[in-house]
Amino acid sequence: MRINSLCLLSLVGSASAFSGSITKNLVVPGLQNGMDFCKLGTSDLEVSKVCMGTMTFGQQNTLEEGVEQLNLAFDNYGINFIDTAELYPVPGKPETQGKTDQTVAAFMKNRKRSDIVLATKVCGFSDRMTWMPRKEPGTPTDLTKEQILFSVDASLKRLGTDYIDLLQLHWPARYTGGLFGQPDFSPSQVKESVPFEETLEALQQLVQEGKVRYVGVSNETPYGICSLVELSKNNPQKYPRIVSIQNSYSLVVRKDFEAGLAEACYHHQVGLLPYSPLAGGSLTNKYADKDNVPENARYKMFPGFMDRYYGSENEAAVKAYSNIATAKGMSPAQLALSWCYHREHVASTIIGATSITQLKENIEAYDIRLEDETLADINRVYKKYTDPTKFA
Repeated sequence: MRINSLCLLSLVGSASAFSGSITKNLVVPGLQNGMDFCKLGTSDLEVSKVCMGTMTFGQQNTLEEGVEQLNLAFDNYGINFIDTAELYPVPGKPETQGKTDQTVAAFMKNRKRSDIVLATKVCGFSDRMTWMPRKEPGTPTDLTKEQILFSVDASLKRLGTDYIDLLQLHWPARYTGGLFGQPDFSPSQVKESVPFEETLEALQQLVQEGKVRYVGVSNETPYGICSLVELSKNNPQKYPRIVSIQNSYSLVVRKDFEAGLAEACYHHQVGLLPYSPLAGGSLTNKYADKDNVPENARYKMFPGFMDRYYGSENEAAVKAYSNIATAKGMSPAQLALSWCYHREHVASTIIGATSITQLKENIEAYDIRLEDETLADINRVYKKYTDPTKFA
């Protein structure tokens, strides 16, 4: 057992507060120093510092390939944390919706359920996503009480389990600005939306029914974090406490979190679960030659979603970070992942891969600790390219 200071984002104050974040270090094949674990936010969920993302399962990966990846991660690397979503795989479409959950269910079928920390997500508002399974077919997704309750029951059935460890709101019900690379907040775009209270009431019911253990958010803002936490603090019997936030966070997407969310999450004891630590794969630098990108690569499959990584200043930023990696004798992916894994803001980093070779490299990057000189080089690039993925 040892204290992993990287898990202490949610702990403030005296030394006695640190007792809740003593973590084990499990030595496993492929990791020289083993996999670390920490408590997530204020919960008692003990999660591995690397989390298995699954959004390619059922689209870029078959069910069998997905199960193979999960088996490798759990059995060879000591990972215990899986993240899925009712929307997955992506890009979301009616004919594949739910296939990711089927893969996760196949993996869990012959395993002890208590050995797995299972996270999933319910869709936020979208008037374009009218094909998701809902009580009333053709309904735009939203975070109403009825939709959340229906969504969770459907997820439990697909996953073949009777409870979810961490249920997350995939994106807000309200307009926030800045979501998925879009322009920042504009007051003129604000519209009426489902109130926080209704959403929290649904989550509390699920917790009381034993269908959900803890709740979190995704793609949230400081306003959202503070509002949700304050409602829970003022009425803990009626509203559950959020314990985590899953937001995009990487070498090229860090300003949004570090400039405001980091402080809110620290003081409200909300653990960060970064997704897309390789910025859609762009930080591997494998898409530098756009004329030779494989057809099944995300760059080709997500033409709109991926635009933010291939316009404006992002390509120059990626090249600069890749040059640092080369100078330090590591791959661009290893540099980007090691940086994210060991940031003091981070609880557990969500990774994804489409091949076993990629998965091994991604997980084993956890053993790399960047030197102060390397971190200084990274910060110099960050000062030049502070927010390179924003659409113009």
